[in-house]
Amino acid sequence: MHPIVKNILAVLIGIIVGTFVNGSLISISGSIIPPPEGADVTTVEGLKAAMHLFEPQHFIFPFLAHALGTLTAAFIAARLAATNKMRIALGIGVCFLVGGAMMVYQLPSPVWFSVLDLVGAYIPMGWLGAKLASVTKQG
Repeated sequence: MHPIVKNILAVLIGIIVGTFVNGSLISISGSIIPPPEGADVTTVEGLKAAMHLFEPQHFIFPFLAHALGTLTAAFIAARLAATNKMRIALGIGVCFLVGGAMMVYQLPSPVWFSVLDLVGAYIPMGWLGAKLASVTKQG
């Protein structure tokens, strides 16, 4: 397979699987850490209206979803890519960062969480995904 085609497929597969991981963690979060009493977490409008009720523990799963979704996507893309594995993994991190920034804009959250999420969940996880892919490939 041509390296460019292989790299494009690697990115697409990584993004699809990473998005699935992200969504899966978000979907189970309420059963592990229940939302605040009276919060409607089924719509963006409901989340906006209830955001003042959320405590720090309510932000654990969103952070994990963003970080592990990005990590998974970057790892898979770097593992499957023919060339430029680190660049591809970091590109995945940037794509997920753009999505995270859009969510911060769309759904205002506490500043501490927005900073932690945007700084810690995307580019570092893209880098770590590439590193883990290179270690597991050698071993």
